[in-house]
Amino acid sequence: MSEQHVSAPNTNAILLMHCPDQPGIIAVVTDFIHVNGGNILYLDQHVDKVEHIFFMRIEWDLSHFVIPHDQIRDYFATLYAQKYQMSFSLYFNNYRPRMAIFVSKMSHCLYDMLARYTAGEWNVDIPLIISNHPDLENVARRFDIPYHVVPVNKENKEQQEAAELDLLKKNRIDFIVLARYMQIISPEFIEKYPNKIINIHHSSLPAFMGAKPYHAAFARGVKLIGATSHYVTTELDAGPIIEQDIVRISHKDSVDALVHKGQDLEKIVLSRAVEKHIDRKILVYKNKTVVFN
Repeated sequence: MSEQHVSAPNTNAILLMHCPDQPGIIAVVTDFIHVNGGNILYLDQHVDKVEHIFFMRIEWDLSHFVIPHDQIRDYFATLYAQKYQMSFSLYFNNYRPRMAIFVSKMSHCLYDMLARYTAGEWNVDIPLIISNHPDLENVARRFDIPYHVVPVNKENKEQQEAAELDLLKKNRIDFIVLARYMQIISPEFIEKYPNKIINIHHSSLPAFMGAKPYHAAFARGVKLIGATSHYVTTELDAGPIIEQDIVRISHKDSVDALVHKGQDLEKIVLSRAVEKHIDRKILVYKNKTVVFN
C-alpha cells in the first residue's frame, strides 16, 4: 500500500515489511536502497522465532534516489517482494495522514489529542470530528474543526454508518480514532478501514464491564488500573494491541481518584498509539503488532 505524496526536498521513504525469516533479507533491502542512491536514516528489525517471521522498518532519504517516487513500490514489488514472499507498505514522510475523530460525551481524550495537534507535535490533519451526541461541539469549535452529529441507535445504525462513511470518503480520511466513542461499530464499517481504526478502553475488561467500571473496581479493592489502545476488529475489544500502561492505586484512593487516574491514563495511552500510527511505526501480523521505537 502506498499513499499519494508531493515530491519535495528532504523527502524520506518508509518501508514496513514482513516475510518468512531467511538469511540475507537485511542485505537485500539495504542494497536496493544503496545502489539506487538512497541514504538510510533508520533501520529496526525483529524476528519472531515462534512464527519464523522477519519484520523490519527502514527509512531512507530520497534526495538522490534514482527511482522516481511513484515507481518505488512497483520496483520493490517486482524485484524483491515476490522473490522473498514479502508483505510490505510504503509511505512518504511529506504526506500528512488525514485523521477523523469519533467521540460521544467524554472529552478527556479529545482535548489531549487536539492539544498535541495544535501544538504541532503530530504530522497529521484532522478534517472533521464525528459524534453521536452534540455535547462536544463547543470543543471542536474552539479548535476550528468541523463537527458532525450523527445520532446512532439500533433502528438507524445501518443508515447512519453509511452517512458516516460518506463523510469519511468526502474528507479523504486515512484512519479513524475512537476517542471514547460509545458505540459498537459494525463489521461492514470495520472492513472499510482494516487496521486503521484505533480504540481506547480501560483495562478492567472483562472483569468490570458496564457504564461505571471504576466504581466496580473501587468496590473490589483493586490495586492497579490500566488502559489499552488497539486496532478495532470485528471481535469486540480484542484487536491487535498497540499500547498499554498501568497506574497503581491504594485504599486511600476514592472513586473520584480512580476515575481521574483512569481517564488520565486513557488519554496518554491513546495519544501514544496514535503517534505511533502517524509515524508509521506499527506493523500488524495476525492479531499482534510489532511496534518499532
